Amino acid sequence: MPVKKYKPTSPGRRGMSGHTFEEITKTKPEGSLLISRKRYAGRNNTGRITVRHRGGGHKRHIRKVDFKRDKREIPALVAAIEYDPNRSARLALLHYNDGEKRYIIAPLGLRVGDTVLAGPKVEIRPGNSLPLASIPLGTTIHNIELSEGRGGQMVRSAGTSAQLLGKEGAYAAIRLPSGEVRRVRQTCYATVGEVGNPDHGNIKLGKAGRKRHRGIRPAVRGSAMSPRDHPHGGGEGRSPIGLPGPKSPWGKPTLGKKTRQNKRTEKYIIRHRSKRRR
Repeated sequence: MPVKKYKPTSPGRRGMSGHTFEEITKTKPEGSLLISRKRYAGRNNTGRITVRHRGGGHKRHIRKVDFKRDKREIPALVAAIEYDPNRSARLALLHYNDGEKRYIIAPLGLRVGDTVLAGPKVEIRPGNSLPLASIPLGTTIHNIELSEGRGGQMVRSAGTSAQLLGKEGAYAAIRLPSGEVRRVRQTCYATVGEVGNPDHGNIKLGKAGRKRHRGIRPAVRGSAMSPRDHPHGGGEGRSPIGLPGPKSPWGKPTLGKKTRQNKRTEKYIIRHRSKRRR
């Protein structure tokens, strides 16, 4: 999945790059697996903006992705590799032997015509889903469950993968892409392999319009605002923020401030993603 570079025919094209999409084998999505999506441009049910810099962009449909992999011991044929506008990874369209069709996140190396399975005793190969208790140590995995039967919640972005480090008692130790080592119950399922489309991080948009196509609106620096609009605003010319540390528009510390609040799951973290505890 190499990256294509454009000729610098204009300032916006200079340095721009994109996907070649050579791994895509089907251009139109499976109609039975689509959900219409209403966009709210970052607004809540009262019309107030709760998420800034959202709005516009190309119309999208949601693809129903099978994160649970709960069709056990039923072979599925990989019919196509498809593009999903809602995520960085590619999707694999599966045709099960019983006639059902489902999408899964396409791991690296999965090809059209391959067969994948889910179950506690299936082969260790990319695309197969097993409980952590059945996966050998050192195996690269993705789409990892946090609670049994809830579906994969971790390691689903393009090019990411985790590694199974050890097993002790009812828990398995997993090293996540961030460097964090976390305990997860061995009954939770995970998919073998690395998520595909590893070149996603090498794409350069090149111009503001490609951001707008994705539904992302412009962001304005706080130092360019007035004091009433942002704590960093005001001053003559380009002034420093004039505070002990940077703050958000609402006066909360930001840019390096530790924001982890979930103390309930602290006991499952063996090693944090940085040397300092969060």
